[in-house]
Amino acid sequence: MTLLGERSGRGQATPSVRGGLLIGLLRTARPKQWVKNVLVAAAPAAAGVLFTAHALTRLALVFVLFTACAAAVYLVNDARDAEADRAHPVKCRRPVAAGQVPVPVAYTTGITLGVLAPAAAALLCPPELAVLLAGYLVMQLAYCVSLKHVLVVDLAVVTAGFVMRATAGGLALGIPLSRWFLITTGFGALFMVAAKRYSEAVQLAGNGGATRALLTEYTTGYLRFVWQLAAGVAVLGYCLWALEEGGVPHTSVLPWRQLSVVAFVLAVLRYAVFADRGTAGEPEDVVLGDRALALIGLVWAAMYALAVADW
Repeated sequence: MTLLGERSGRGQATPSVRGGLLIGLLRTARPKQWVKNVLVAAAPAAAGVLFTAHALTRLALVFVLFTACAAAVYLVNDARDAEADRAHPVKCRRPVAAGQVPVPVAYTTGITLGVLAPAAAALLCPPELAVLLAGYLVMQLAYCVSLKHVLVVDLAVVTAGFVMRATAGGLALGIPLSRWFLITTGFGALFMVAAKRYSEAVQLAGNGGATRALLTEYTTGYLRFVWQLAAGVAVLGYCLWALEEGGVPHTSVLPWRQLSVVAFVLAVLRYAVFADRGTAGEPEDVVLGDRALALIGLVWAAMYALAVADW
């Protein structure tokens, strides 16, 4: 009788080994990061066409495709950095570095997902979405290989990833993307990315140990300037959208578009509290981990929905 976890036959893995591999692949795909892909609903929500059967079905597909692309990048990245991760006190626990997922398996799974996701998009969605997913993969893989070591470019690439998610839903449903949507989304994403880098730099200065080599080349003053500038442009872009009537007076009970500026600015100010303290980590952790910020976000979402519905 074989022990649990050993091989039950020559070249044949027991269910526990196979299950461990699948769990390792899932962990490598970073399920916690999948919440970012909810941004694919941003453009349809802004256009007021989110809650239709066609939109929900198509957006669910886009969410899965973007998740597959992101997982492909994580798998290839961890396979490539396996040796370096084994020497890191935290990253050594990653499944590939720990040996739970063999490097060839990580490469094969990542490449397979990276090929299938754009191909499925080309078959099931408008061709623009397939091009976007392919561009996302190329950009993120280039980031893993070299761009993450280039000052400023690393910020731009991570920001572009958020913008691509936000525009994917619009491309999938054929929704025109306004300049205000792109400006607010782009600089809002840069604000959060720069705030995260600033927080990492502050913690690096306090602990005296580097977790990201490029952080030693940034100064905290520069990163503070970037997130403050990005926050200002994002607020300006949103205000210009809210105050632009387009020659058509509103017929709603209250001017929800204009009023939503208050909630938007409060959300930025609340997020800036964590950035200023140097505790702005992953954006989803900040938003979901602070009740006040989550409440402000819900109020803003309600006002935005009322503005779109012209209620």
